[in-house]
Amino acid sequence: MSDDTNTSDGAKGNAARAGRAPLQGSDQALVELFDVALMDLDGVVNRGGAAVPHAADVIARAAERGLRTVYVTNNALRPPEAVADRLTGFGVPAQASDVVTSAQAAAHVLAGRLAAGSRVLVLGGRGLREAVTAEGLTPVERADDEPVAVVQGFDPELTYARIAEAAYAIRAGAWWVASNADRTVPTERGIAPGNGSIAALLSAATDQIPLVTGKPEAAMHAESMRRSGARTPIIVGDRLDTDIEAGTRSGTPTLLVFTGVTTPAELFAAPPEHRPTYIADDLRGLLRPAAAAVPTRPAPDVPASVSDDAADGGFAATCGRWTATVVDGTLTWSSTPGGSVSEPGGSVSEGDDGLDGLRAACAAGWAAADAGVPVQRVADERPPGCEGLRAPGGRG
Repeated sequence: MSDDTNTSDGAKGNAARAGRAPLQGSDQALVELFDVALMDLDGVVNRGGAAVPHAADVIARAAERGLRTVYVTNNALRPPEAVADRLTGFGVPAQASDVVTSAQAAAHVLAGRLAAGSRVLVLGGRGLREAVTAEGLTPVERADDEPVAVVQGFDPELTYARIAEAAYAIRAGAWWVASNADRTVPTERGIAPGNGSIAALLSAATDQIPLVTGKPEAAMHAESMRRSGARTPIIVGDRLDTDIEAGTRSGTPTLLVFTGVTTPAELFAAPPEHRPTYIADDLRGLLRPAAAAVPTRPAPDVPASVSDDAADGGFAATCGRWTATVVDGTLTWSSTPGGSVSEPGGSVSEGDDGLDGLRAACAAGWAAADAGVPVQRVADERPPGCEGLRAPGGRG
């Protein structure tokens, strides 16, 4: 094995271990560190019927550099062949074997517990019905068919009558499995109700809670690893409570992109399980090195009498030229030598992707929150990328 190969393997192993800590850095582009990108679809590759800008180009360029993309979606509506055809129509390179859906994960879990041929009421679309059939089970549509289980997945054409059939079956004792619990789904018109919203309706009507198999649950990650054959994967997504939490639970590095439902303000308020390894505006972050946010405590130039008192805070983190500081519950920024931006309110220049100030703020704010002294106020003068931040424990 060549020295180059050893170096590459070592970097990938280090990257996998780094998945346990948020906002890590890398001198290499992320495409060099991983063998498979387990990539979400809605809000990452597409929004409804339109492709996300740059997605197709980045995925193709990443493949040329050795990073294979496997599309892992909590959307159970379409079978893998239809998903791949849809992606191809967007100009995104994809084959059916590149797609893993929450419908497949749900059907695999059902088949692991039910006898072959068992009747399952399918509350969902073609993707869910085909997945159930592929696992040797029998899909039905009515509670009168005496199904032993109900499987529920996203379907924008659901009717009240179909939801009622599922409720009747669940109340009669059928085992209820939901493909995912995403409360919302991004579309080209905005944010719409997702499968989790329908599950909440059914739960209210039946007094039952489903077994959820999609992200961030272990069943979905296991299905993704089984079908992709990944050795050193990175999870790429737009949702903290599914994509990023899936990485936290499995110890897999994650990249959060801001093309979907998550905002910088939501990231800033994220609990430990929702903190990503890397962040980027969009998928182009895969083609670049990653800037690290380095936290320190106490904060620089804070008197010991303050920094030693947990009630008063005293936390700081640096990323690029930006240093974010939390003292007495207030988050502020300052510029430091050797970076790429001059002062708060300034513009982004070479070496900064526009998110260094956000990375520093998150690292400092998370350290303060974890110590029990969350940020109460955010300074008015802010770097690029931090305009919408709000204090989780007080006022913005």
